Amino acid sequence: MNPGQILVANRQGVYVIKLVGDVRLTFCISFDQFIDAMLADTELTSVLFDLSDAEAVDSTTLGLMAKISLLSQDQRNITPVILATNSSIKRILNSMGFADIFSIVDKLDSSLIPSKSLCCDDQNAPMIKERVIEAHKILMSLNEQNADTFKNLVKMLEEG
Repeated sequence: MNPGQILVANRQGVYVIKLVGDVRLTFCISFDQFIDAMLADTELTSVLFDLSDAEAVDSTTLGLMAKISLLSQDQRNITPVILATNSSIKRILNSMGFADIFSIVDKLDSSLIPSKSLCCDDQNAPMIKERVIEAHKILMSLNEQNADTFKNLVKMLEEG
């Protein structure tokens, strides 16, 4: 698998977040900081996740994606869009309940190419642990299956 990247772009309030390769939790601090900045942007009008080049996305990243959707719907009445062409990625999104909080499509009429890459920040273990717990709690709140799937992991992380 190709190493993961998260590329981001903002064009007049349209945020594009492109996940490439094998995206893992090492991006969680940078991604979470980006989320805060994006949601604070008064010009925010829409969010597009492009997963067309993603090979794998871990549950922490999925939890942060869910955070974006839930907060952007709550704060701005915006439902983010996910472009997903890979059948296994689509299966994961559906099993996590993402169809309830995102518009999932397999093609777009226009292409937006992200231009800025988020850096990998794996140096701050306590912050990473906090983000991992938060991301999984968000996933757990989406549906009963997710709650069952991640309850032991969250309990272990909180106790450890």
